[in-house]
Amino acid sequence: MRGSRRAALVGFLLVGTVLLGLSFGIEPGSTWFYPAALALAATWAVGAFASGPVEWGDPGVVRPVLVGALLAAVFVAGALLLRELSILDGQVSSVTAYADRGSGPLIVAVTLVTGFAEELFFRGAVYAAAPRRPVLVSTLVYAVVTIATLNLALVAAAAVLGLVVGLERRASGGVLAPALTHVTWSLVMLLALPQLF
Repeated sequence: MRGSRRAALVGFLLVGTVLLGLSFGIEPGSTWFYPAALALAATWAVGAFASGPVEWGDPGVVRPVLVGALLAAVFVAGALLLRELSILDGQVSSVTAYADRGSGPLIVAVTLVTGFAEELFFRGAVYAAAPRRPVLVSTLVYAVVTIATLNLALVAAAAVLGLVVGLERRASGGVLAPALTHVTWSLVMLLALPQLF
């Protein structure tokens, strides 16, 4: 990776991390959440293209969607257990508050756009910048960035999701399969978790 592309990657990574932290510092239900979340998605998407060419791959549609749905089912089952742990219950509830207090169609749109943009950046630019162990590197970077939310449940989810979509990136040769898995997982979680917490 050339120096200018590496600098762009690091710069967008830092800006995106700050915007992620700011987004989750906004009170659930506030109209400010939507522009902040969309600015974050734009940062990831522009950063992906500014850091070099994006490999799209040939994913098909059915398999990545099924992987996303299966992963979401595992997370929902785990959420049933987490409800019993008061510390993590509060962590998950603080995230579902955005769905509970927000505008349904806007929350869905922001969730899908952000999930797709994250895959462009993390399984596109970050993955491509790591010639050795790109699955591990992109997963770790994704999880570390998520620390900006100050939410342990989101960091753990990012690590698991990041690993699954990283493996899909390697198998499919591009970002489309991970993006389809990510948005499927995100949509199911958005619809299911508020019913549980």
